[in-house]
Parts: sequence; C-alpha cells; structure tokens
Amino acid sequence: MRRTILLVTVMIAAVLVASSAVAYAEQSDKAAEKTGPDKAVTETTAPETTDQTGPITAENHSWNGYHWARKSNPFDVKLLKDRLRTSWDNYLTTTSTDWSAEKYGGSNTTVGTQNMLNTPVQNPSTTRQISRKCPYVQGKVQVCDYTYGNNGWLGVASIYISGSHITQGVVKMNDTYFNTSKYTTSAWRNLVMCQEVGHTLGLDHQDETFDNGNLNTCMDYTNSPDSNQHPNTHDYYQLTTIYQHPDSSTTLAQTADTSNDPGDTPRQWGKEIWREENGRASVFEKKLDKGGEKKQLTHVLWTPEQADKLKEGTKPQDQQQEGQQEQTQQKQEDQ
Repeated sequence: MRRTILLVTVMIAAVLVASSAVAYAEQSDKAAEKTGPDKAVTETTAPETTDQTGPITAENHSWNGYHWARKSNPFDVKLLKDRLRTSWDNYLTTTSTDWSAEKYGGSNTTVGTQNMLNTPVQNPSTTRQISRKCPYVQGKVQVCDYTYGNNGWLGVASIYISGSHITQGVVKMNDTYFNTSKYTTSAWRNLVMCQEVGHTLGLDHQDETFDNGNLNTCMDYTNSPDSNQHPNTHDYYQLTTIYQHPDSSTTLAQTADTSNDPGDTPRQWGKEIWREENGRASVFEKKLDKGGEKKQLTHVLWTPEQADKLKEGTKPQDQQQEGQQEQTQQKQEDQ
C-alpha cells in the first residue's frame, strides 16, 4: 500500500515538472520569435522621476556621442558672455545653474546621476562687444545675441568637433524674434537658451514633436514653453552616461580665440543632414578637412512660419532671400 502511494506521488511530481518545462519552452519560443534565435533583449529602466514623464528608459538622446574630452569629473565648460547683451544675463545665469553639477543629485543612488560637470559663466574681461560676429573660443562656449534678421531661426548651437570630441561651441539667440511680443517672454528665452547650451554639452532632443504633451525639459520641442524651461532628470541621466568614462586628453584647456564665426545662414552652416518632419528644426554639417575628422555641426530651431515653408519644399538656402536687404543694412552698420 505504501509503495503504491509513493509511486503515485512520484508520478504526480513528474507530471508537474514536465508541465513547467513545457511552459518555459513556450515562453522561450515566443521570445525567440520577437528577437530571433541569436539575439537577446535587455531592458533597462531607471527610477521614476518627479517630472510628468513616467519612468525613464535607457538614456537615448546623446548627440551621436559627441562630448568634451577631459581626464576627470566633475569638470567645467565655461560660458562666455563677452558678446551678450545684459538683458540676457539672467537667462544665461539660469541656464548655467540648470546644467551644473549641484542639480544632478550628487551620487545619490536613488536618483542615479553623478556630479559630472559645471557650466560657470565667465565675466567679460573687457567691454562687451555686441555685433553679428560670434567667434569660437577654444575650450569654451561663446554665447551671443544679435538682431540677425527675419531669417527664420530663433536659436542655433554650433559645435566644432575633432573625431567625437567637442573642442569649442557657439550659441546664438536671434533678437529679431525675441524682441517681438510672441517670443519676448521669459519662458521662450529660458527654453531656447537652455536647449542651445544643452546641445553644446552633447545632448540631442528627448522628443521632436511640437504638438504633443510637454516632457518638462528644455530638450523637448514644444509650442507652449511654460513647463519646458529647464532640464529634467532624464537629461542628467544622459549626461552621466556620456561623461562617466574619462579621456586620456582634454579639449578644455585651450583658450585661444579662433576668430572663426560659424555663421548665421544655411550657406555658412554647410549641408543640411537632418530635418524634423514638421520642419521646425535642422542639423547642418560642414566638413573642415578631407577625411571628415574635423567638422562643424549646427543645430537650428526654426520659427513655425519658417517650418511651414520648409514643409512645402523650400530649401533652407532659399529662405535667406527674405529680409536680405535688412541683413545687408545691418552689416553696413557693423562696419
């Protein structure tokens, strides 16, 4: 009798084990159908943020891995305001604070970010020189504003790269638009200043759709900037990812003024290599050597009116015909 009970128990256990094995195999087969027999799926989920963006997945808005070379962290990317009007000072100060290490949450494992960099504003050494020209300064980011004309763009960020290393950066704000009632608001000024400086640190956009909900970050395109004036935690995660490895050299030590201005027209920026589907943003590339190791990249934020023209097929080079007389007059005034 005991032997019979024992035999039945063993048989039941065997059936249960077999059923589990079959179920596991079925799950594996389904996974293989999605990924292929030689591929594995790895999902990375960071802690939820206090922003209204939900959980953050793997950091994914690096600008092609471009970064400043440095040997240790944290490090300083200095923002110059030698060619910036004082009316922009408060907005640059806000941007400087937003992108600096104290915002990253230290090495708090709950937040998951580390103190990677600071973006201090360097006071002008001489009287400010407000003009159309906004030259690169090696190892730093030059921030300028000017009435560049009705040429369709609100702000641009240009970086000079060698390989994957950023060696210098320029940010331009177009006062022709920021002096109008639509764009003279603090929200628009904060968003564009924050976004363009973010590009010079190696960040791309988190989202490139203008008419969806805001992600509460300046690295998000929007038509309503009120809640998109500052970085969010996802931006700090991305910067932590970009700069968590040291380099054997640095591109921050050089300070010479190159006297080279990246320009303020598409012809000067080079070839358009990307355009947002609604026409609100573009990236231009200008190769500076035969091998393409050294080049200039420029992120451009267009106005809605210019975007409509670009969607209709207007080439960026053609847009300069509008307001050309105004620009010629301004150049004459600068001389």
